Amino acid sequence: MSVNIGIIGLAKSGKTTIFNALTRGKLDIESPAARVGIAKVPEPRLKVLASMLQPKRVVPAEASYTDIGASIKGLGKEIGISGQLLNQLSSVDALINIVRAFTDESIPHIEGSLDVERDIATIDLELVFSDLAIIERRLERIEILLKGAKPPERQGLLREQERLVKIKADLEKDVPIREQKLTSDEVRTITSYQFLTAKPILIVVNIGEEQLPQSADLEKELSLHYSRPKCRIIALCGKLEMELAQLNNEAAEVFRTEFGVAESGFDRTIKLSYELLGLISFFTIASAEVKAWPIQRGTSAVKAAGKIHTDMERGFIRAEVISYNDLVKCGSLSEARKKGLLRLEGKDYIVQDGDVITFLFNV
Repeated sequence: MSVNIGIIGLAKSGKTTIFNALTRGKLDIESPAARVGIAKVPEPRLKVLASMLQPKRVVPAEASYTDIGASIKGLGKEIGISGQLLNQLSSVDALINIVRAFTDESIPHIEGSLDVERDIATIDLELVFSDLAIIERRLERIEILLKGAKPPERQGLLREQERLVKIKADLEKDVPIREQKLTSDEVRTITSYQFLTAKPILIVVNIGEEQLPQSADLEKELSLHYSRPKCRIIALCGKLEMELAQLNNEAAEVFRTEFGVAESGFDRTIKLSYELLGLISFFTIASAEVKAWPIQRGTSAVKAAGKIHTDMERGFIRAEVISYNDLVKCGSLSEARKKGLLRLEGKDYIVQDGDVITFLFNV
């Protein structure tokens, strides 16, 4: 399972620079085309397991980043959002909104001045406009369908209409869907619409190198206003992160120390993305391979098995489970088995972060 994240923002905000930093890419920052890059998710526990178990292969989880390329400003115009752009945005699990805070006279800001809060509000509004357009088109279609609908179908259409009208009213008050008070059933039934304001969003404030000493204070100040259950904000220097991404880990660490940057921008970004998406990691050790798997918190053992292969879910028998911490303390699976720390769990067991699992199945 790969986590899919879309990178959006106003023109000249540094979207492609951040994309290159996250994917270790070297793409032309002037190109308006959308592109996809894959990054390995940093997972320190994998290294420990690999050192202990000596597998032939270590497979980290992956994150897929899509640099949308074109600015999304103007989604609310009469022409609406293009089908291609909407498809690119709708297919991602979460969004990263790049907001410019760096100064560069050779790259003028499209609004003529720097204003982080204004630019955040602009993108928020564009996403709301896109969702409103989808709702309005669907409501028009429902009105047509109701004219010839039979009683059972009519009831379903009326429920959908009521739900969309409620969501629309809150959107018109600038309340994104991710912050609306929806029931779990309502959330489930609107998933197919792929509303943009329903997606978790990470706001990345792209600062200049000269702003690094003040980045923590800036981030703290902005977080007071923007951090919510499905929205977080961080400040990082895209240009510096892109340059460091081209170095090996040792050299990059030296430069980070010089600049006073404790943690890489990618590490922070992926950690917050996992948090926003409600993801945890479990590990498998089979066929001389140690592998990390991201799943939604609260996933059952049988559904986790299905993330690996549908046959494993269909033929699930039981799961042999040990926590990462217990395995590390024991030093080996054989020692853990001797101490009785390997547990047999059924299909309804809720997988915990750090579980090391061997699935037993029959098809």
